[in-house]
Amino acid sequence: MKFRFIQFLFLIPFLIIAQNGVGSWNSINVTMKLDSKWNVFAESQLRSLSFYDEFHYYEVKTGFSYKIKSNLSVTAGFGSYNTFSEGGNFEQPMQNKEIRTWAQINLKNPFEYIIFEHRYRAEQRFTTFGYRNRFRYRFSTVIPLNGKKIVPKTFYLSAWNEIFFTDREPFFERNRLFVGGGYEFTENLAIQIGYIYQFDYKINDETGRDFFNVALLYNFDVSNQKKDNFHPTTND
Repeated sequence: MKFRFIQFLFLIPFLIIAQNGVGSWNSINVTMKLDSKWNVFAESQLRSLSFYDEFHYYEVKTGFSYKIKSNLSVTAGFGSYNTFSEGGNFEQPMQNKEIRTWAQINLKNPFEYIIFEHRYRAEQRFTTFGYRNRFRYRFSTVIPLNGKKIVPKTFYLSAWNEIFFTDREPFFERNRLFVGGGYEFTENLAIQIGYIYQFDYKINDETGRDFFNVALLYNFDVSNQKKDNFHPTTND
């Protein structure tokens, strides 16, 4: 099982390169646990419309989370989101320059060794085209492959689907799907590789549909308390 999963992870880039119009979606996420309730995080992303070429988008963001219960937390954050013209690497003129704030609720539903998570987010977007509200719902699951928990030296499968809405007609804006997997090296570090499919409905702030996704996830604990199981996830 381990060997087959490793083969699958290494085959993904070559399968994607064989397709036309597949871009790259790369992120680094760092989470710092302050105590049993509070976390702070920072994340950066870099995206391209071709396979590691025609880079057209980057974002940086930060925020904090507060754990109300073991399976319920709230998050607030803000960031800078920048989209450039197509046809090259960070081509001018810039298509959209955005400052965004958001608040969200995370609800986890463990079921035996499978973790399900619901994420509800409300965004306030200050864009080149004016102010926008947006609402997002993401359903995700993480399944460990060589054990019942995600601990060091664990391979896992991951999948999520997210729907984007606005408060303006036609209301539906975007659907984003991820399928892939990852490996937790230590209790602090994991890597995740997969495929993102994005469907947009008449929006003009980002382009691209198919992406090869690589995410590096680091969990930094300064609480000096009993460590929780690392649940690999991104803040996008």
